[in-house]
Amino acid sequence: MPRPVTLFTGQWADLDIETMCEKARSFGYDGLELACWGDHMELDKALEDDNYCADKRRLLNKYDLNVWAISNHLSGQLTLDPNDDERSDGFAPPECKGNPEAKRAWAIEQQVKAAKVAKKLGVEVVCGFTGSPIWHLIYSFPPVSKKMIDDGFARFAEIWNPILDVYKAEGIRFALEVHPTEIAFDLLTARMALDALDNRPEFGFNFDPSHLEWQGVDPVKFIQEFPDRIYHVHMKDAIVTLDGRTGILGSYLNFDQPGRGWNFRSLGRGSVDFEGIIRELNMIGYDGPLSVEWEDALMDREHGAAEACEFVRGVDFPPSDRVFDEAFSD
Repeated sequence: MPRPVTLFTGQWADLDIETMCEKARSFGYDGLELACWGDHMELDKALEDDNYCADKRRLLNKYDLNVWAISNHLSGQLTLDPNDDERSDGFAPPECKGNPEAKRAWAIEQQVKAAKVAKKLGVEVVCGFTGSPIWHLIYSFPPVSKKMIDDGFARFAEIWNPILDVYKAEGIRFALEVHPTEIAFDLLTARMALDALDNRPEFGFNFDPSHLEWQGVDPVKFIQEFPDRIYHVHMKDAIVTLDGRTGILGSYLNFDQPGRGWNFRSLGRGSVDFEGIIRELNMIGYDGPLSVEWEDALMDREHGAAEACEFVRGVDFPPSDRVFDEAFSD
């Protein structure tokens, strides 16, 4: 059977959840990957109200939709980030504004709550971010020592091992979206993150090829490197547009401003090799959802979400249960 096609609601949190369900159904999706902001999945309410998760399921069922994962990206960013500027103040409650450690404490609590809510909702995966205490050290000038990097991964383990203890107790897996500004942003740093956690099975990856593509990392090789750690899959496209003037670091330009060296694109309109990805997912036996994270700054999002659903259905195919020339054998 083909894998279910879902829509990540993070970019749609300005809409109430029922409107989101109506639209997703009209676009052709099988389900939603519910973001833990807006009213799509409210962690505190879900824990306080015994009917909250059941009511959410009933609403999804009303529109013939399912849910396989929830996503807690925004608060996750604050668990490891320095949190010392105003960019992330909106991710946390107003009382945490301007207080880095208050934001961190709240964020850690939110990660724990997400595992408990996932269990109540009946899903097995929480996708999200971790942030990073060492992202600002990405370029080695002023010189960066190995100890500084090692200390960053040690800090990651210090913060996240207790969180993952709760995930273990609840029977839930955390899937980090490997992404710039996170503790793991490419293949090698993903390995370093696993090593820092002694490869505990509660921690794996939300595979998103777009963030690898623009860095020059082959998304297929990422799957090959971590076949047992692909806990969830985002379908998202990107394109590199270097022309001799543009730079891969983005030149402080926002998405799709003239002169930017790469951008996200609606699925099928970038350079990601999705057929290669599907073939490799078949090789590793991944049968979970293919979740569209739709981003394209120059396209209407409803047009894009509908065409993305159609694209994913067209590119996905089940693995073979036989060798193609078995019919010729005795």
